[in-house]
Amino acid sequence: MAAVIDAPRDVEATPSEVVTVRCRDDYGLRGHLWRADPRQGQILGLVVINPATGVLARYYHAYARFLAEHGFDVLTYDYRGIGASRPAALKGCGIRWRHWGELDFDAAVKWADGRRSGPLVVVGHSIGGFLPGFAEASARVDRILTIGAQYAYWPDYAAARRAHMVVKWHVVMPAVTALAGYFPGRRIGWLEDLPSGVAYEWSFRRARMEASYPPRERAAILSRFARVKAPILAVGTTDDEFGTSSAIRRALDYYTSSPRTQVQLTPTALGATTIGHFGLFHARRSGTFWTDTLDWLRHGRNPWPQAILHAASPSSCSTEPSR
Repeated sequence: MAAVIDAPRDVEATPSEVVTVRCRDDYGLRGHLWRADPRQGQILGLVVINPATGVLARYYHAYARFLAEHGFDVLTYDYRGIGASRPAALKGCGIRWRHWGELDFDAAVKWADGRRSGPLVVVGHSIGGFLPGFAEASARVDRILTIGAQYAYWPDYAAARRAHMVVKWHVVMPAVTALAGYFPGRRIGWLEDLPSGVAYEWSFRRARMEASYPPRERAAILSRFARVKAPILAVGTTDDEFGTSSAIRRALDYYTSSPRTQVQLTPTALGATTIGHFGLFHARRSGTFWTDTLDWLRHGRNPWPQAILHAASPSSCSTEPSR
């Protein structure tokens, strides 16, 4: 986690089309469209990949290329304030975490919905798996795969690393942000630079997500999450210090209208050694994960039935206890 998360060097040579996704507030997001390999025949759908906080979209380009080679069109994009979608100045830009869902992901879904052939599928990493709940357009999504998806409530961090992570992300990060006017993550080797609003939302997140927002807005936020009806397969790994089983379950429970399945995988089960929070999107560390995900993305079938921790139907309680 201390190092900058970047893409393998050979990925950028992969053909893709540079696109601009225009948000309803006229902010332009830069991204790439990866077209399905025509040799695969019929296009299987369009996948939108939502990055983790402070991670460039290009980190997911290798996985996007893999999906394109297996019949999917794929959209990768940087959120506002990050990478190719960064404004001239981060200080005072007013960008918050929720804007990535309410404005950015919302626009990405609308953009994809107008261009898809087949189902519209979302792959969300970390906060990227939680953002769909903020977007009005999420009702257009047919299926969701989340990886380590949570919203950084500190008691959910892995116990062995919790004290270190609290100091790093909930003490040092907001202090540095207050001094600099934004979080200079790349300069200090802690992910990418972040707008101050994003850094503060991460640092001061509460047990109930909606409690981080003004009381008058909470009902509307929860209602938006409840309008998401796409089936969700939420993946965690046993060595992810952020996406622990409790962290994933806390985020997943907001999607009350979706069929929800939570699985926890071991690196050994995937033929990998270590995975952590980022390894499933790295070709050399992901083992069989990429190939396994095709079953869910194509057919909505859980490829890891033996690893289920929790399953719930819309507006129901758990059918398998997770803890």
